[in-house]
Amino acid sequence: MIALLVCLAIADPQPTLAQVMDRAARYVAEFEQRLSGIVAEEQYVQEVKFPKASPRRDDQSRKLTSDLLLVRPSGGKEFLQFRDVFAVDGQPVRDRQERLTEIFLRPNSSTYSQTVAILFESARYNIGSLERTMNVPLLPLRFLEAANQERFTFSRSRRTSPNAATFESPAPPGHFRVGIDVWVIEFKERGRPTLIRTRDSINHGALRDLPASGRFWIEPDTGRVLMSEMILEPHGARGVITVNYQSEPLLGLLVPTEMRERYDRLRDKSVIEGFASYGRFRQFQVLVDEKLGPIKK
Repeated sequence: MIALLVCLAIADPQPTLAQVMDRAARYVAEFEQRLSGIVAEEQYVQEVKFPKASPRRDDQSRKLTSDLLLVRPSGGKEFLQFRDVFAVDGQPVRDRQERLTEIFLRPNSSTYSQTVAILFESARYNIGSLERTMNVPLLPLRFLEAANQERFTFSRSRRTSPNAATFESPAPPGHFRVGIDVWVIEFKERGRPTLIRTRDSINHGALRDLPASGRFWIEPDTGRVLMSEMILEPHGARGVITVNYQSEPLLGLLVPTEMRERYDRLRDKSVIEGFASYGRFRQFQVLVDEKLGPIKK
């Protein structure tokens, strides 16, 4: 008598959404700690365009070359992205060193004041009628932090095709391909006050909530984020920022490789578009855990 042993392959069960979100939170926590010692060079082109029928035809463009890094304000618990612009349209920024010294060597005793200074410095060379500090690639990852997830609702989405900016501006063919094993997770911010806030031009510049929504492309087994899409609607406008992440062998991390942004429905009828690419990832030489010191090149 011959006995046959039949082994049935049992597929691993699909993780739950809660499990994937927990993995994403742990991934982002490790990501922020490891990337806080890394600086990247950013090549960033912004354009402002008006419709042909518009009485205004002062289209603009600007190219920024910057170092981008994660910093933690003195006494603060959270990392911020700092865009250190050192060239505008190929011309060196003359007062750069003085401004960096003021922010980091002589910081105000208030963590909030230093945070505002970092955000302003990172956005001072933006063009267009929309003032914005949210055009930094790692901002959406804050939504996945364990402490912030309860502020959002998350759900698995059937909409898997990414847009480069808005539905009016679809992604160029092949700029991002969705693997069959990647989960697309939609998010909507419900908590108040929101993580991103804006100044109300009508109500004497008072801060008001600016809820975020969008999607993440996440590996369910590892929690790694392959792409983010963040949608904001400030002052009746609509803005969408997408970021792609790819492996950086020297760092052993998925790092941002490109960021695309677009803002439509602005009051002056303009459209603001931006494209940033990232490279020259290298070790940052200054400790950022306690008090920020000088930035060394």
